Amino acid sequence: MALKITVIGTGYLGATHAAAMAELGFEVLGLDVQPEKIEMLRRGEVPMYEPGLEELLRRHVAGIEGSTGRLRFTTSYEEAGAFGDVHFVCVNTPQKHGEYACDMSYVEAAFDALAPHLTRPALVVGKSTVPVGSAARLAQRLAAAAPAGADAELAWNPEFLREGFAVQDTLHPDRIVAGVTSERAEALLREVYATPIAAGSPFIVMDYPTAELVKTSANSFLATKISFINAMAEVCEAADGDVVKLAEAIGHDERIGRKFLRAGIGFGGGCLPKDIRAFMARAGELGADQALTFLREVDSINMRRRGHMVELARDAVGGSFLGKRVAVLGATFKPDSDDVRDSPALNVAGQIHLQGGQVTVYDPKGMTNAERVFPTLGYAESALEAVRGAHVVLHLTEWREFRELDPAVLGEVVAERSVLDGRNALDPELWRKAGWLYRALGRPRS
Repeated sequence: MALKITVIGTGYLGATHAAAMAELGFEVLGLDVQPEKIEMLRRGEVPMYEPGLEELLRRHVAGIEGSTGRLRFTTSYEEAGAFGDVHFVCVNTPQKHGEYACDMSYVEAAFDALAPHLTRPALVVGKSTVPVGSAARLAQRLAAAAPAGADAELAWNPEFLREGFAVQDTLHPDRIVAGVTSERAEALLREVYATPIAAGSPFIVMDYPTAELVKTSANSFLATKISFINAMAEVCEAADGDVVKLAEAIGHDERIGRKFLRAGIGFGGGCLPKDIRAFMARAGELGADQALTFLREVDSINMRRRGHMVELARDAVGGSFLGKRVAVLGATFKPDSDDVRDSPALNVAGQIHLQGGQVTVYDPKGMTNAERVFPTLGYAESALEAVRGAHVVLHLTEWREFRELDPAVLGEVVAERSVLDGRNALDPELWRKAGWLYRALGRPRS
């Protein structure tokens, strides 16, 4: 008999996973405690922007004309317990207020709500990013609370989604990590992921702690690589070097690679910053804090980039933002997303506003979320309107739309042709040819 799957938590991770499981041919029931989110998903609408996700969802949501009907949604844990053979837990693990540590309350609440309804053998699969050691504790908690007892097993299967590529990453993962303690749990996960495994995705079996560490160590390595090239940008600026050429040269070394060597205003989003901080906090609890002290500097370099961009913008308008108009192109933490959580672009815009600048922001997808976070900033309906009358233009999120802008057209409406490229993604020659003073982080002034 075909496996039935539930997905608990239908945010960014859960909604994508539920739709992808339906695409792989399973009957899926998505659960969330927020009724308004469930109603939206039942209409085939997603609560966030992710390329291809809404189309995938509408292909499978029951009740939508022409859909397979394999995907339904509920707010009932009782229904989920009765329906599912495999239950994926995809709830959020935010940073605790005032601490580096991870807030596990949502994960624990999901386990506590599901367990009493597990009356027959089932596999609960954690996908949330959690501190190492959590899975073993949750497995005991699950077995103690479930009527099925030890037949309510736990596996840990961390997610590696990139915003903007989440659908592709779920259907065609570059690896599938399975933290298990039994052959039955491994076999069930192999059945769930049979299609991507057959297509060549590596299936890597390990214990709980290692599976938990894979996600946090991968994010820490990525954050370190980004902060490394940003540190080199600081040195290049001091030495009048060019970090773009430097990155190109070292990227040819196969041991280093070219990816994520673009210097800029740093990383943000809902995962990388809070994950490396939670990793440091957990290492301290385990008595291994010295092993991760380098991550403090990684975090520090990253946050310093935002302040440096504010300083460059202040210099560009003559030393004070008072009475100056500043255009900010970009609000999301990365392109192809509407996510503004811990966005460097929005943070820079907010800092300039607090220092007296008249800031106008434009972003192709993140305007609604940005206005919710910073309602006092100005917002425009297009890049052209955002830069109108500006004394300096800041390019802070590398949307394709911004790379394709015509600097000559923009130059007709600005007060001063001055642009700061916070992502090293614009063509300096093109902008300078159009009469702009172009400056980028870690690059020569001319």
